[in-house]
Amino acid sequence: MTPRPLRLTQSTQGRLRRLNLATSLPLIVIAAVVLLYVDAHTWWHAVVLAPGVVAAVVAFERWTANDLARVVLPCVIVAGAVWPLGVLVTGGRNAYWGICAVGSLALREVRPGRRALAMAGLFGYVAVVGAARLLVQRDDVRDVLITYVLTPTVITVLVTVTTVLGERFYDLIRELEQTREREAELAVVRERVRFASDLHDIQGHTLHVVKLKIALAQRLLLRDSDRAAKELRETYALVSDTIAQTKELAYAQRRLNLTAEIENAKNLFEAAGIRVRVTREAEEDARVSELLGQVLRETTTNILRHAQATQVQITLSGAGITIVNDGVTATTSPELRGLSALRQRLAADGGELTVEQQDEQFLTAAIFPPARADPAPTTAQTERR
Repeated sequence: MTPRPLRLTQSTQGRLRRLNLATSLPLIVIAAVVLLYVDAHTWWHAVVLAPGVVAAVVAFERWTANDLARVVLPCVIVAGAVWPLGVLVTGGRNAYWGICAVGSLALREVRPGRRALAMAGLFGYVAVVGAARLLVQRDDVRDVLITYVLTPTVITVLVTVTTVLGERFYDLIRELEQTREREAELAVVRERVRFASDLHDIQGHTLHVVKLKIALAQRLLLRDSDRAAKELRETYALVSDTIAQTKELAYAQRRLNLTAEIENAKNLFEAAGIRVRVTREAEEDARVSELLGQVLRETTTNILRHAQATQVQITLSGAGITIVNDGVTATTSPELRGLSALRQRLAADGGELTVEQQDEQFLTAAIFPPARADPAPTTAQTERR
């Protein structure tokens, strides 16, 4: 089995990125424009303060893309330079906004053992640079301390704490997705172990008996050729029967029960954190029950291995079975090999297998003609329809 340790996690990160960009980025851009408008009294004020705003927006966009490391250093340098220029040159009271945003995001790139020191450095830098305003405005010390020291420092602390908590939240989501990935892989492994157990039951004893019969035939070959021929014929019949049973197992037909397969599918999906709903519109015909169970088993395995599903709908009708799941990506192949082989088997029995991908949903439906699948529906079944 080929490991896919990051597939679901990458999908989740993509969804979180789109969510952040759609909900937070517009607000950040609007806030940046408003703060720039408030602080920039002339055109050259805007030229001085704008790089800090741009650095903050770029850092946030790269943070949502999990690519902050590539731009974090230039963003910190630019935003860090704008704050003292705003304090000493333009008098911009909100010029700390850039270093506040970039600095809080940059902490994720610092090793855990040094984050506390980095936080202290960030807060201290904002406060000390703000206090430098006293060099050019000495007439109102109280206003300087509140406007350029206390307010920027407190807001930077709050933004940093919020960012750290948000980062831990995303880490938790990633861990949950990794856990779900492992559970889905384990579900597939359990299914394969069950198959291996059935295969051992079929072939283990048979191969041992064949070995004994061939050894006996070798000893009898010269003394009792008739008995030896009989042993070889029995061996041939035993091998032929084993081949037939192995083929049945390969097609999941050996003692396959649709009701048991539905229950097994529910357990597998629930173990993988996928919501599943089963609807029985009518009882299936016994003659097609094994094939429908085979379709369900193959589809269950495909969903666990190839989709990032969050919910699955299984509908059983008198004409067949339909399985619909979400979480389909552009790389999901609608023509999976196991289902392609099943299409031929269903066609040989008069049925039809439909495999369709629409938007982010995947549909698998096995349908048999009504005359075969439901020759005489009961009154109760008709009413349920």
